[in-house]
Amino acid sequence: MGKLLIFSLLWWVLGNPFVAIIVVIILFYLLDRRFIGMTPSVLKPFKRSRRLSKLKEELRLSPHHTSTKLDIARIYMEQKKYAAALELLDQVGEVMEDSADVLSEKGICKLKLGAVEEGERLILQAVQLNPRVKYGDPYLKLGEAFADTDAKKAIGYLERFREVNSSSCEAYYLLGQLYRKLGREEEARRSFREAVELYRGLPKYKRRHERRWALLARLKS
Repeated sequence: MGKLLIFSLLWWVLGNPFVAIIVVIILFYLLDRRFIGMTPSVLKPFKRSRRLSKLKEELRLSPHHTSTKLDIARIYMEQKKYAAALELLDQVGEVMEDSADVLSEKGICKLKLGAVEEGERLILQAVQLNPRVKYGDPYLKLGEAFADTDAKKAIGYLERFREVNSSSCEAYYLLGQLYRKLGREEEARRSFREAVELYRGLPKYKRRHERRWALLARLKS
């Protein structure tokens, strides 16, 4: 009802229903980006591309700069260019042999490229160095990788993910999604409920980041 009233008011003010629709969409997008975060940022890909261009120029001037290679590899991972990311991570790994972050990122790239056993080995090596590497995200990636082929192993990794990331609504939501994918409906609903309950107990400064996942969990539960 509220949306209809806003649309009607804008139509009356602007005199054109199509312009009114566009304004309503823009308003709701801005409100969502400010308070919820359900919609993707339209600016983020452009910012990422500009940063990538800048980093590539830096690497051209300093071809052996390890931190620049690492930053580029992480952007490639965000863009789902895992082969290109892995090539750079291999170079970084020659310098940072004992970096749990680099090992876990190499492992995730291997998983995404279909080399599941090698990816698992690298990630387990990373968590031996740092059990809380990437806030448990590598465990989630392992759970996803084994969800269709080894349910028992997938659930084990998901439980370890929850242990490491027990204060994240996103963690519980993604865990619920994977439980549902595995046919574990009761555990899925429990994880969604836990995400909502966790959100209610968060301090205000953390709610902005977690609100999206709490809302999605409420819808799923």
